[in-house]
Amino acid sequence: MTPSKTVFIALGSNKGNKFENLQEAIFAIHHKIGTIRRISKVYKSPAMGFEGDYFLNACILVQTQLTPEKVLKQLLQIENTLGRERTQGAGYESRTIDLDVLFYEAEVIVSKELELPHPRLQDRKFVLLPLHDIDPAWKHPVLQQTVAELLEASADETNVQPQNIWLKNPLKSYCWKQHNFIAIEGNIGAGKTSLASQISEDFNAKLILERFADNPFLPKFYKEPQRYAFTLEMSFLADRYQQISDDLSQLDLFKDFIVSDYDVHKSLIFSRVTLPEDEFKLYRKLFYQVYRDTAKPDLYIYLYQNTERLQENIKKRGRSYEQEIQNEYLEKINAGYLEFLRNQSELNVKIIDISHRDFVKNREDYLWLLDEICG
Repeated sequence: MTPSKTVFIALGSNKGNKFENLQEAIFAIHHKIGTIRRISKVYKSPAMGFEGDYFLNACILVQTQLTPEKVLKQLLQIENTLGRERTQGAGYESRTIDLDVLFYEAEVIVSKELELPHPRLQDRKFVLLPLHDIDPAWKHPVLQQTVAELLEASADETNVQPQNIWLKNPLKSYCWKQHNFIAIEGNIGAGKTSLASQISEDFNAKLILERFADNPFLPKFYKEPQRYAFTLEMSFLADRYQQISDDLSQLDLFKDFIVSDYDVHKSLIFSRVTLPEDEFKLYRKLFYQVYRDTAKPDLYIYLYQNTERLQENIKKRGRSYEQEIQNEYLEKINAGYLEFLRNQSELNVKIIDISHRDFVKNREDYLWLLDEICG
């Protein structure tokens, strides 16, 4: 997935239910822009530059894959949805919601539509105080001062007071605290690694990725499957056992749970398809000897994609040794997974059809998928 960028956004409201307006804006930013990492305290400040009711203000730190211009476009749409009507040339006025981009990474932009960093943030205590809550060490790329230094040097004497109310981060509503070890499975090209990586980044999980790229027999198998099938499956058996044993035994006190892009039972599923019957029986005996004491995931997620979508994804990622994979092989693997899962009584399984979703490019599809997992 595309690396995320850090954006700081200021929120303010002095019309209607001010706190609810801020919270609704946060929910909308979560859905339309990106993952909200930090939320400041809520501050009360008087209207500045016009006569009006007091403001409630806050700042948030968001990780996004959108450009600065697209972030601004989404913020304007959110303002409009929440009832703000911008009046040309009217100057400062009361508003249900006010959303401003303060920083986008360390970028400096001056255009008709957007100026970054926000040109007046260093003059506004109601911006600097919540910014300081989020990241006092963040450096202004033009002024070359940290937020803490800007706050200390500020000449703004406005009475800005922290409030004993707290905005909710939408990330807290998901189910991850219920689980210690989550395995994400699926056919070749289903999106296992992309989803595991994104969940790890968004929810502070230890990430375990299968080391298939290091297997020297994989390209050989796709060229001569009958010759290399048993060698390939035995090498995967050994490598998966070593990796899962090492990774599960090494506790990370700074992570909340473990997410993996594979489950060890995939060895049985693939070997059932690739090996002759007599070799599979031998392999299965070895498998259960090796894995009998291995920890099992407490949530097993199977991403189902139809064959057409799998082939599209395989071509997109461009691994040369995968380009000749046939539809028949993918369909056998899919059938093998579904048969395995239908007969499972020990695993907590969720099968989710994502054939018509693109959770990598479309944030709404990603959030839909998280809701399906936690629903």
